[in-house]
Amino acid sequence: MQGCHARSFKATLEELELLSFNTCMTRIKLSVPNREPDYRTQIELTVNFINYGNHMGNDAVATLCHEGRLRFLKSIGHTELDCFGKSLIQADAAYMYRGEAFYGDLLEVEMYVEDINEYGYDLLYKFSCGSKTIAFAKNGIVFFDYETRKLSKAPQEFLDHFKK
Repeated sequence: MQGCHARSFKATLEELELLSFNTCMTRIKLSVPNREPDYRTQIELTVNFINYGNHMGNDAVATLCHEGRLRFLKSIGHTELDCFGKSLIQADAAYMYRGEAFYGDLLEVEMYVEDINEYGYDLLYKFSCGSKTIAFAKNGIVFFDYETRKLSKAPQEFLDHFKK
């Protein structure tokens, strides 16, 4: 296991909240539920995730989410093109950064299936390195039929598997 060079941002959460209030910036607020994750994996930060600031780039989180999602689906015997008989597409994404991570860091990725609805669900992510939280993410995932090029209702088997 690689060492963890991660560190928290110097600005506190309170300072970030004050910044948003003083500048009229609306901040995205993401969290994960207080329960065991539906899936957990580790991903090492390789050079392709590092930007000119010598830390994990903001664009890396989208790729890390995708890698985590593929691993999660594989762990339950599915793929993005065949998830309980339907395809999946990402409808939206949100990211909230809480710290820095660096080349060689081993990120712990926790994933949670939440807000299941008629057409899909939210996939929530927590990225951490050691005791440091690096980022939270949310992907809105919907079922899709590539033949008709339209949204598809969530398969009953999916609902049965994940509805709590």
